[in-house]
Amino acid sequence: MNPFLRSFERIGDTLLGWLLRWGPKPLLRVIEGIGSALLLLTRAASHVPTLPRQFPRFIEQCYLIGYTTMPIVGILSFFIGSVLALQSGVAAENLGPKQFIGLLVGLTMARELGPVMAAVLLAGRVGSAIAAELASMKVYQEIDALETMNIPPARMLVLPRLAAVLVMMPVLTIMADLVGWFGGAIVAKYTHFISIEPASYFATMRQYMGFGDVLNGLIKAEIFGFTVVLVCCNIGLNTRGGPREIGASVTRAVVTSLILILVLDYFVTKALM
Repeated sequence: MNPFLRSFERIGDTLLGWLLRWGPKPLLRVIEGIGSALLLLTRAASHVPTLPRQFPRFIEQCYLIGYTTMPIVGILSFFIGSVLALQSGVAAENLGPKQFIGLLVGLTMARELGPVMAAVLLAGRVGSAIAAELASMKVYQEIDALETMNIPPARMLVLPRLAAVLVMMPVLTIMADLVGWFGGAIVAKYTHFISIEPASYFATMRQYMGFGDVLNGLIKAEIFGFTVVLVCCNIGLNTRGGPREIGASVTRAVVTSLILILVLDYFVTKALM
């Protein structure tokens, strides 16, 4: 282990000892989780030069994180866009012009619902699987076997997943945006009290939206996806006890990820305004 990591762990152990003696238990668990995740991230980052040699593992994680998640992201995004257009049409009957429905659906999907829903589905589908796999390896001592063979788990199990989610989250988010816009256009055209042609719907979107709106959502998606995978890897690798703890770790990983998505959404949105 390099000197930086040794110093980092020494400081962490000192702070943890102080908190164990003086800190309240709920606060202690939160700080311990944050410190553990940051330490795992530091260890994974130290192995970045080995990533080209792990290209097959990286491609496998891209497939699991991105390709297998696309169908449910597409289905959910289509109906979210449809519902947005429908609700906007109901409000526009009494409050304003209908031609801005396209703008409302476009901005909402691009800046907010696209990245948030992609991250939520990532946490529920991929994050739970990551936590279950790593927790099982920890409980059945496969992680200890890797360490005995001088194979760092952060290099083999964490780094390819973190790299894959950085590549695939923009793809999932762009797909969610496009499918949501398309769903809104269909509802806007074929709902009798809206009846907006797709050409007018997308023209309004193009007129008032810019690349910055889409980029805003992509930045959010990267932060959310990276956080979800890091948290799920960390909770899985820190599982203790028997097989019963695997389910508890999965539940804790998904719940923690969902809370962090919503908390980060507020702060990232405020920072990007």
